[in-house]
Amino acid sequence: MKGKILRFLYLIGPGIFCIGYTIGTGSVTSMAKAGSIYGSQLLWVLLLSCLFSWALMEAFGRYAVVTGRTAINSFRTEFKYGKLMAILVIIGVTIGQMNSLSGIVGLTSNAIYEIVRLFFPSLNADNYWTILGIAVTMLIVLYFILITGNYSLFEKVLIVFVTIMGISFFISMFMVLPPPSEIVSGLIPSIPDEQGGKLMVAAFVGTTMAAPTFVVRPLLMKGKSWDLQHVKDQSRDALISASLMFAISGAIMITAMGAMFYKGLTIDRVIDMVNTLEPVAGKFAVALFMVGALSAGISSVFPILMVAPLLIADYKQGELDTSSRLFKVLTAVACLLGMTIPVIGANPIAVQIASQIANVFVLPLVIAGIIYLVNNKNRMGKYKPGLFLNILLATAFIFSCVISILGLQALAALL
Repeated sequence: MKGKILRFLYLIGPGIFCIGYTIGTGSVTSMAKAGSIYGSQLLWVLLLSCLFSWALMEAFGRYAVVTGRTAINSFRTEFKYGKLMAILVIIGVTIGQMNSLSGIVGLTSNAIYEIVRLFFPSLNADNYWTILGIAVTMLIVLYFILITGNYSLFEKVLIVFVTIMGISFFISMFMVLPPPSEIVSGLIPSIPDEQGGKLMVAAFVGTTMAAPTFVVRPLLMKGKSWDLQHVKDQSRDALISASLMFAISGAIMITAMGAMFYKGLTIDRVIDMVNTLEPVAGKFAVALFMVGALSAGISSVFPILMVAPLLIADYKQGELDTSSRLFKVLTAVACLLGMTIPVIGANPIAVQIASQIANVFVLPLVIAGIIYLVNNKNRMGKYKPGLFLNILLATAFIFSCVISILGLQALAALL
């Protein structure tokens, strides 16, 4: 049984990478904060985002296995102003991911420290140097894996942490499960009519419909050596990945709803979740949730460190290249950028929620690009998407534009 599960997880490796890009501590933060403030009210936003994410993963994956080409390289060569378009996507995705990276490292380091404090409560609540040391050690280990490993190793590392993350959050949810009828009521569309509501909606979409998830997906197909014979495999991979995104993210929101919403408590620091869960479900539940947050952080930091060199390599030759000098240099620079929040000691939760909005603005351009590419009959032939997928892609484009406007309004309100 164990062997079958591992083979199944390995078969959906590209989807595991997508989950890693999508569900990091930014997602944990957004889902937990939303669940603590609004209960399940934004569950419908999560469902829509995951549905559109499936459509986009399916489109990008289908284009990759049918044509053998990647996203950024195709943007550069297939459009009249393709070079500008590709460069804008690379810049937008990289800025969004680098903004997220430092907050993720800060949250993950805090999560590790809080797990230790659960069993050694005599430790200080705030220990700057210990948390900084944890961050440095984590980034050194991940960087060593990146410069010495290959795609297969990266995939196995992510499988481990994504599996731990999913199991941890599901168990935590069932320990504080709210009434099912109140959970289901969150599927009725509504936006919180209060300050911060639009910001949270934009952050939700930014962390779930993540542009890097889609543009990197064709590179992952190449790394897996998937081609025209794997059309069904990539479709299954996309569906399972999107389903797990919804299930895991929903579990985080519902856990916060059950533990905090009914008590009028919200999250301002990582420790807030610890202090709230422990009286309700005990140290075991807290440890599980924090292990989930830790796994989410590592599974997100790992692919984010790779995003800039992967996109640049895609722009130049459309290949997955993890052994070049450029790859090693840019991942090292990303590690240094990831130290920003731990070094200055800022609140990583506030940084994470704000940074998720940056991911929204490049999304309409990415969606418009794949709609054009995947509907090229000369390249796609009989694998060109049908009416249903095209409707979803068009709706996803409109949805992303609306959310971008909401994001701008939310940012303007903060300034």
